[in-house]
Amino acid sequence: MSIILPVEHSTRTSPIPLVEIRRVRKSFGAHQVLRDVSLAVPAGTVTVLLGPSGSGKSTLLRCINHLETIDGGRIIVDGELIGYRQSGHNAHEMTPRQIARQRRGIGMVFQRFNLFPHMTALENIIEAPIGIAGRPRTQAKTRAKQLLDRVGLADFAAHYPAQLSGGQQQRVAIARALAMDPKLMLFDEPTSALDPELVGDVLDVMRELANDGMTMIVVTHEIGFARGVADQVVFMDGGVVVESGRPEDVLDGPQRQRTRNFLESVR
Repeated sequence: MSIILPVEHSTRTSPIPLVEIRRVRKSFGAHQVLRDVSLAVPAGTVTVLLGPSGSGKSTLLRCINHLETIDGGRIIVDGELIGYRQSGHNAHEMTPRQIARQRRGIGMVFQRFNLFPHMTALENIIEAPIGIAGRPRTQAKTRAKQLLDRVGLADFAAHYPAQLSGGQQQRVAIARALAMDPKLMLFDEPTSALDPELVGDVLDVMRELANDGMTMIVVTHEIGFARGVADQVVFMDGGVVVESGRPEDVLDGPQRQRTRNFLESVR
């Protein structure tokens, strides 16, 4: 697959953000899901994407990891064009092997936990470091145990997903993503499938990651998390960025009526 990209000549003197999304477009058939979306995410910051269902948030997240191809624009992570190699004005999709290499540096946590049901928590975590990164099993197991301790599940290494609560499964999924030592973490509504009493433990782990300086892009309806953790809040609707800025500006003093209506509906 190829798309046409403009050749750009940057005149910026400020540091390049870890993630740059430039005029990204994406359609499914006749339905345009993303319309010239642009966004910059500095390293070490947390960006929260808010918006109603169907606004394009999850699709944008999947495009960053090239789980969905884009129809136009570009996505750059750590200075590298994601999913494509550029030749003049044209960009051709990379090979599956090249795309897999890029994904190693981008961890993703889904709404549904996507753990392998026949593997223990520890086995789920070591699968990618051994099978994809080629790390020695002993090293991968040591790291997995450290990560399980980090997410508060040190005593659950031998448990299978069916033996864990939804919140515990999601924390294992976070540990699994961290096992590849990503430079960027993507969270696609990580608490929306959880019972209310289980949400807090998952959000606590995400707060700790933010405090440790992990660059994160989070799709969520958890306004309290956005207010307390995000460096940047982006409100999307109809496939466009309607409004973005500091949490206190977007959440407490939104400039657009569409943003105000949404915030009133979720409070």
